[in-house]
Amino acid sequence: MKTRLLGALVGLAISFALPTFAQQTNAHNAQLRQQMVALAKKFDDAYNNNDATALAALYAENAVEVTDQGPIYGREAIKKHFADVFQKVHFSNHLLTIDQDSPHSIGTSGNEIWETGEWSCTITVQGQTGDPIQLKGYHSSIAVRENDAWKKQMVTWNVTPAVAAPAQTK
Repeated sequence: MKTRLLGALVGLAISFALPTFAQQTNAHNAQLRQQMVALAKKFDDAYNNNDATALAALYAENAVEVTDQGPIYGREAIKKHFADVFQKVHFSNHLLTIDQDSPHSIGTSGNEIWETGEWSCTITVQGQTGDPIQLKGYHSSIAVRENDAWKKQMVTWNVTPAVAAPAQTK
């Protein structure tokens, strides 16, 4: 009888504790999401200002940027890459969005998260005439805490091909 009573009390205690734990987790996730949105805004600002130094500062020291031309390893190499890109291409209207259910914690320390989302921007290629080019795609990243700030540890992205106009019928 005592075992049943003890089991019932443990079950009751757990049922009261779980909603509290879920509320704490949701609050933690909302806070992480706000921090990732703020980091995305910093990325947007750095791109829109074509500022390689500001952009590179948002990456962890040993970060990896996975581009369509291969990976770039380390903050300094990422800075050089963007400095070279910004000499050839001017970015504007850069917008990163974070998926509604992102970010997601990795492990239990709370110092690593991953997120996914979409991006879009307008580019103008230096020295070329013609209309600006609209680009968009998807991104994913892993962020880590470095000196009490979130930094991108790994970033991957793609460019979504433009939808072809429907063929005209005669």
